[in-house]
Amino acid sequence: MQPVVDQPVDAVEKVLGELPVPWFVTAEDVRLAVRAVVVHAPEAWPTGPLCRSDRTPYPCLLHRWGRRVLRSRGLPDEVVDELVARGDQQARVPDRRR
Repeated sequence: MQPVVDQPVDAVEKVLGELPVPWFVTAEDVRLAVRAVVVHAPEAWPTGPLCRSDRTPYPCLLHRWGRRVLRSRGLPDEVVDELVARGDQQARVPDRRR
């Protein structure tokens, strides 16, 4: 039996913890958050859902960060789930001030 080795991303998460959400979320932050949730979407594996991009347990560090940024802009989880399902990295996020 081979020893279990931590994946590099898991080690980074242990050191960094959660990525902070910017104090003031810009349009660029929102664009990056949409990309993070779409690229780091779940993928079914026999061991359970893993991040499609880095194969760490879903939700990975970047997916969680992206969701928190989008929540800070007023997007409910249902809308974010729809973005992930569509896989649309170019989706426009509605301005919550409207």
